[in-house]
Amino acid sequence: MTSETVFANASLILRDRVARGSLVIRDGLIADLDESGAAPAGAIDCGGDFIAPGMVELHTDNLERHIQPRPSVGWPHAAAIVAHDAELASVGITTVFDALRVGSIEEDEAEYPRYARPLASEILAMIATDALRISHYIHLRAEVCSQTLVAELDEFDAGDRVKLVSLMDHTPGQRQFRDITKLAKYVQGKSRMSDEAFAAHVRRLTDLQQRFGAQHEAAAVAVAQRLGAVLASHDDTTPEQVATSAGYGIRLAEFPTTLEAADACRDHGIATIMGAPNLVRGGSHSGNVAAAELARADRLDILSSDYVPSSLLAGAAILGGIWDDLPRAIATVTANPAEAAGLPDRGRIEPGRRADLIRFAMLDGTPVLRETWVGGKRVA
Repeated sequence: MTSETVFANASLILRDRVARGSLVIRDGLIADLDESGAAPAGAIDCGGDFIAPGMVELHTDNLERHIQPRPSVGWPHAAAIVAHDAELASVGITTVFDALRVGSIEEDEAEYPRYARPLASEILAMIATDALRISHYIHLRAEVCSQTLVAELDEFDAGDRVKLVSLMDHTPGQRQFRDITKLAKYVQGKSRMSDEAFAAHVRRLTDLQQRFGAQHEAAAVAVAQRLGAVLASHDDTTPEQVATSAGYGIRLAEFPTTLEAADACRDHGIATIMGAPNLVRGGSHSGNVAAAELARADRLDILSSDYVPSSLLAGAAILGGIWDDLPRAIATVTANPAEAAGLPDRGRIEPGRRADLIRFAMLDGTPVLRETWVGGKRVA
């Protein structure tokens, strides 16, 4: 039986403009749009609210927050996955790449446990039983400063919905935490670590990078190729690091930490992801380059909610103000991440695309989400 829904009197955020009109979704796809202003019988009157494509999230730590709500406190995985899924639907994210860390430290099992393979299996099982509201893919965060990375990567194959692999080098004193005092504040505040324990932590990570760094980077690059996944860099700081990324075939840079790195990304044809919390807060909590600075320099392509799911739509609204171009801003959370991740069936309001849609109003510059639709079905 054909299923059809019509939105009328809506402000449709299209590729290059905002148009008042109606939108027809049929059997899970966008079937038609009409800019005449007509309101077909039985249509949902949106009262001028915006209709945009559902948002695509490439890098979020949100699932880990549900799995471990407090340091050393575990939570049942099935319940955590369901809660994470529902939270993302509630803020307008319709496709998510669940970031799972691969690479653990055997001497520090409490802080760096091995969990990616079983958690991915649980996510896949829930997808298979239609237990989740939105689309889920797997993002493997390959930790160079670890002992078990190669073994953990080898546990994944082509059937595991791994669409993104990122190279994570958290060696203290470079990339995200060039300033060791910033790292100390973050780690010690999160884990209540003593000064002595933090010093040992720094020594351990530095040693692991020296022993395994080159081997682990090569393994992650090879696994991304084997799985057919997009390969991303993380926290590039210098033009030299960006050049290395380009040599690996990387075309996606997560959170470059300097304008110089972002400039180099543009020179190498690498798209940049910046954190929406950086935009909302007005700067980086690590003391790195502000997302707004990159936006004004035309060096920002994609937004990620990172550790605050609700920041994604809020960040896009802020970009709309910076650029005075709402369609361009919305593309950073819809079309651009979908294209970067190889998902051509979503991200734009066009006939034939998936009916992954959000409806929202603006209240004094703050977006207020009204509805989230996935595959033509309302999920929030």
